[in-house]
Amino acid sequence: MAASTKAVSLFKRTLALSPPRGPPRAALGRLRGGGRRGQRSGAATPCPPSPPAPPRLQPPLCPPVSPQDSLGLGLRTCYRYLNQTSRSFAAVIQALDGELRHAVCIFYLVLRALDTIEDDMTISLDVKVPMLHEFHSYLYQPDWKYMESKEKDRQVLEDFPTISMEFRNLSKVYQDVISDICHKMGVGMAEFLEKKVDSQREWDKYCHYVAGLVGIGLSRLFSASELEDPIVGQDTELANSMGLFLQKTNIIRDYLEDQLEGREFWPREVWSRYAKKLSDLAKPENIDMAVQCLNELITNALYHVPDVLTYLSRLKNQTVFNFCAIPQVMAIATLAACYNNKQVFRGVVKIRKGQAVTLMMDATNIQAVKAIMYQYVEEIYQKIPSTDPSSNKTQQIITSIRTMSLPDGPMASRHHYSPIYLSCAMLLAALSWQYLSTISKATEEYVQAGEN
Repeated sequence: MAASTKAVSLFKRTLALSPPRGPPRAALGRLRGGGRRGQRSGAATPCPPSPPAPPRLQPPLCPPVSPQDSLGLGLRTCYRYLNQTSRSFAAVIQALDGELRHAVCIFYLVLRALDTIEDDMTISLDVKVPMLHEFHSYLYQPDWKYMESKEKDRQVLEDFPTISMEFRNLSKVYQDVISDICHKMGVGMAEFLEKKVDSQREWDKYCHYVAGLVGIGLSRLFSASELEDPIVGQDTELANSMGLFLQKTNIIRDYLEDQLEGREFWPREVWSRYAKKLSDLAKPENIDMAVQCLNELITNALYHVPDVLTYLSRLKNQTVFNFCAIPQVMAIATLAACYNNKQVFRGVVKIRKGQAVTLMMDATNIQAVKAIMYQYVEEIYQKIPSTDPSSNKTQQIITSIRTMSLPDGPMASRHHYSPIYLSCAMLLAALSWQYLSTISKATEEYVQAGEN
C-alpha cells in the first residue's frame, strides 16, 4: 500500500495532546512507559545525577474560543470541522494566542483536506496525482469542492469553499506559508503514492514530506505572528527535525498495526539486515533480530533530539512553547518504552495516562524539558544490551543528549522529587485533565450552537 497513508499524522496523532477520550488507537500522549529493566550487563555505570529544581508548573492552558471572540459564521464552521476531525488537537490549537490560533486552525483543515484526497482509495491515480499537485491552487478558487470522496472526513472537501474563504481572509503572510507547504506536501504525497521507503535517506525524505513540512510550516506561522523571532521560521533544518522526531516515533511504535493494515514504513536498508521480509520480524523465532532492528531505528530517531532542544530553547511565547514541547516529551517517553521491548512486535506499547498528564504539566520551560529528556535517555541507556549491534551509536547519541541537557551540571530524573512536590504535581495534573476535558467539550458545543 502507498506509504503516504500517514500523510498528516503529525496533526492526526502526534499532536493529539489533550486528555485521552476512550480506547481508540494510541496517540503519543497515551503511550505506556516501559519502566526500568535493570542495568545492562557489560556497560559502564552512568554517574548518578543530582536532583534538578522542580519544573515550573503552569496553570491550565487558556480557554479555547469564547463568545467574546465574535467569530463569523465561516470561522465558526471551521472550528466545528476542527472538533469533528480532531477534537483533541482542537483544544491545543485553541490554546494558542491571538490570530495565530485561526491561522493554525485553517492550516490544519487545509492539510486535512489534502490528506483526505490522498487517503481515498476510490480515486484513481490518473485523477489523484494531478489533484495532489494542484491542490494548493484550489485555495484561491472560491467555488472548488470535491463531492465524490467516500472518506469519513469528506466534509472538509464538500465544504472546502468555506475553508478556502477563511484561508483568503487570513493575512497574506499566513496565506503564503499555508499555500507553499500545501504545494510541497502535495508533490511529496504524489511521489510516495506507489513508492516504498527503501533507504534511510528516503525514510528521512518521506518523513519530511508528511511531518517535517508541517513543522516548517508551523514555525513560519509562529514567526509570521511575531510571537516568535524570525529565526524560528527561517531555520528549516531544526523545524524539520521537530517533525521527523515525532514521525519516526510514530512509525517505530506502530510496526504491528501497520503490518496488520498492509502498510510498510520501516526503511528496507535497515530491516533487510535482520530479516528477508519486514513481516518476518513479527515471527516469534525472529524476535531477537527484530529487537535489534527496533533498537537501530530508535537510535536513528534519537539523533534528532539535539535539534529539538535547540529549537525549543529559542521559543519565547508560553503557548507556542507548550504547543511544541509537549509532543516532543511524549515522543521521548514513547521511545524509552519501546527500546529493547519485544512487545512492539506483539501488541501496543503505551505510556500510562497519569504519566502523560504529568509530562503535559511539566513541559512548560526549557530546563524542565531538558530534565525530562535526560530522564528518558538514561532509561534507554540502562536497557542497552552489550551485544546489540547499535549499542555504540546509541551510547554516543545519549552522551550528546546528556551534555545538552546538563548546562549547569548533572540533573536527575523527576522521580527524585520530594513526596510533597509529587503530590502537588499530581493534584494539579488531575485538575488540569478535568479542565481540558471540560473546555474541549464546551468549545464543541459553542461552535455548534453558533450554527443555530
